[in-house]
Amino acid sequence: MGLPRTFVGFSSTDIHYYWLMQAWKKNTNIDFNFTDCQLAQEIGSEDEAYIKRRCRERINMAGKFIQLIGEDTRWKYKYVRWEAEVALEKSCTIIGVNLDKSRQMVEETCPPVIRDVGAIFVSFSPYIIKYALENYEMHDSGNDYYRDSVYKSLGLS
Repeated sequence: MGLPRTFVGFSSTDIHYYWLMQAWKKNTNIDFNFTDCQLAQEIGSEDEAYIKRRCRERINMAGKFIQLIGEDTRWKYKYVRWEAEVALEKSCTIIGVNLDKSRQMVEETCPPVIRDVGAIFVSFSPYIIKYALENYEMHDSGNDYYRDSVYKSLGLS
């Protein structure tokens, strides 16, 4: 099976978590990998329509969409919410990754656009994210999460 083609959406305040995911991919001691459909380089433009067109092209390449969920993600509309909307239009599998270590959807931080759409919510760890990328299939509605037994089977307490 090929690597999951994935677009990672995040608030600019959480970019270091995306960079950490890139480091996991490069680390030979961590079994974590995916085909990153994120933009290869920062767009040197302020033109919103152009930026969104370029992002849409990349999201259209993906089958999975990871939304990194930090403290301010819920309030980001211009690009963060829009990227999630495009991923839903494309029927990507949505994986909400809580940066606060929560294992379920957290109403206070989760963007409404990915609530009750059949997404799964996990904590920020290479092992559970990899597991979700390889195993999760979207449901028609609701907010899904893995039980503690799945985390334990992956060596997470």
